[in-house]
Amino acid sequence: MTSKLLRKIVFPAAGLGTRFLPATKASPKEMLTIVDKPLIQYSVEEALAAGMDEIILVTGRGKRAIEDHFDISAELEMNLRQAGKEDLYMKVSRISRMVDIAYVRQKQAKGLGHAVACAESWVGDECFGVALADELSIGDTPAMAQLRALFERTGGASVIGLARVPREQTSMYGIVDAREEGGLLRLTGMVEKPDPEHAPSDLAIVGRYIFKPSLFGHLSDVEAGALGEIQLTDAIDQLAKQEPVYGLILEGERFDAGNPLGFLKANIAVGLRHQQYGADLADFIKRLTC
Repeated sequence: MTSKLLRKIVFPAAGLGTRFLPATKASPKEMLTIVDKPLIQYSVEEALAAGMDEIILVTGRGKRAIEDHFDISAELEMNLRQAGKEDLYMKVSRISRMVDIAYVRQKQAKGLGHAVACAESWVGDECFGVALADELSIGDTPAMAQLRALFERTGGASVIGLARVPREQTSMYGIVDAREEGGLLRLTGMVEKPDPEHAPSDLAIVGRYIFKPSLFGHLSDVEAGALGEIQLTDAIDQLAKQEPVYGLILEGERFDAGNPLGFLKANIAVGLRHQQYGADLADFIKRLTC
């Protein structure tokens, strides 16, 4: 398996964002901003930094703003240039030219596994990444680049991003069972949102994946669970029983920006690191806590 074959990445973005209502009534959750960029842009930039420049975005109704964000806005760019706002022009034009995106519609809300399966015809027989935009990762090495390094080290096996979580929070995540094998963490099973007393470990799946195309066969085989949803975790569990699947505890800070509290924490963390706003924000927070 050569590294050049890993260029495609799927972004499931068809969810309704109900945890952010009413903010997401008319605006996609993925377009909520962390300081000065929407969530989806952080994840796309992370993918590009890992060499994955063929983006497949799985969307649903009401997601047109995402397409517009990554499209060229000739009128806006012209107005910015004419107004002499060169810095803003560069920011806006870079977004629209950073990547070409293929859009796939998930017509029914049948779960994360179904959303990934919607991209099968675009992925074909290549290995591919999957990233959830509402999982924000901050660190020296982008999360997808960390996974890619393990993918290449294993010769092209499927790899899953992990993080340790408190036992009482296992019911919020897909939790893996794993064993050490040759210095790597081989996954032997996983359970979707188990009660703490039934969780096989404290290792949670955190929205970053690289898969072999054989995953699609398992997605078509798994039965729909509660609410008629096809769980990605169930398909990975089947995959791990037939071929090696490895986990990697990701370095860096991670934020579940898909819920309001995690979103607020992410804004503070990114804001404090921001070159323009960081110092003033730190001073403001210090005054609040005095």
